[in-house]
Amino acid sequence: MTQHAPLIIDIAGLSLSKTDKQRLKHPLTGGIILFARNWENRAQLSALCAEIKKVRKDLLICVDHEGGRVQRFRTDGFTHLPPMRALGELWLKDALAATNAATACGYVLGAELRSCGVDFSFTPVLDLDFGESSVIGDRAFARDPRVVALLAKSLMHGLLQNGMANCGKHFPGHGFVKADSHTDIPVDRRSLKAILADDAAPYDWLNTTLTSVMPAHVIYPKVDARPAGFSEQWLTYILRGQLGFGGAIFSDDLSMAGARLIDGKQVSYTEAAITALNAGCDMVLLCNQSVDGGEAVDELLGGMAEGLLKGQWEPLESSELRRLDLLPVTPAHGWDDLMVHPAYMHAMGLVP
Repeated sequence: MTQHAPLIIDIAGLSLSKTDKQRLKHPLTGGIILFARNWENRAQLSALCAEIKKVRKDLLICVDHEGGRVQRFRTDGFTHLPPMRALGELWLKDALAATNAATACGYVLGAELRSCGVDFSFTPVLDLDFGESSVIGDRAFARDPRVVALLAKSLMHGLLQNGMANCGKHFPGHGFVKADSHTDIPVDRRSLKAILADDAAPYDWLNTTLTSVMPAHVIYPKVDARPAGFSEQWLTYILRGQLGFGGAIFSDDLSMAGARLIDGKQVSYTEAAITALNAGCDMVLLCNQSVDGGEAVDELLGGMAEGLLKGQWEPLESSELRRLDLLPVTPAHGWDDLMVHPAYMHAMGLVP
């Protein structure tokens, strides 16, 4: 059986320490998420990604790189991509030009990351812009789910042209609530019918295109008392069963405030991770816990291994295959070749 490696962890610095290498070699580690602190310049990023792949070729190197204010690498030649709202505004002037520009943004985003050795970006945001959420804000394409679905599909087409997978977030929708799940536990009191007709509609329309999904750390009490990322109702019955999604499901960051309040009580990282996997997640993220020595990372690796022995969670071959499916299979252009590549140059001219 294929070993299920569900944990996505991070590192503190610009290169791998001896401890980082040990954590990445752990059989339960499936990938690494990079942040701005792991970036100095392209040469350093490329060397870091090569170092990670030397530890284990199958590790998925991820980053939050959407454009606008959520873009980890911004200097040394990386294109400043617009926030997704800019594409929504372009749609109002010329819908088809907007879809073309969205494909160009996806192409540039994917090509630049892959040329430095990054496999995957957690993009696009499928949340609707209700004008209420400070954490989503201009990261959303538009208020209309049909516009969101078409612009997201166009962006994903651009990623796909570079062999890069995609991630729709934050299922079933984070745009309606004001609270930020990094610091609070947002509650959305709408009915399931209302959410499915509006916020969750893009997930239904894009079930042949999305390769992965990240649920919201939001509680929808009319559906389940647990946040969506820990809810079997949302992930297994609604997202997979009702909406026909067959790709990978990532938990959002387990270190966020909204992540570890389950059934009314604060739980450990290990309990949160096990709950997420048992609810239907294939992988779980623990971010920004390596900076102070990484005790929480080691605690999670040890706790998950112990939980496995005790039968608290079940390693699934299907989950592991979904993780491996997110790795690019086509070769990437080197940076210098990319800069003069006709498709890249053409796409650059279309980025708003």
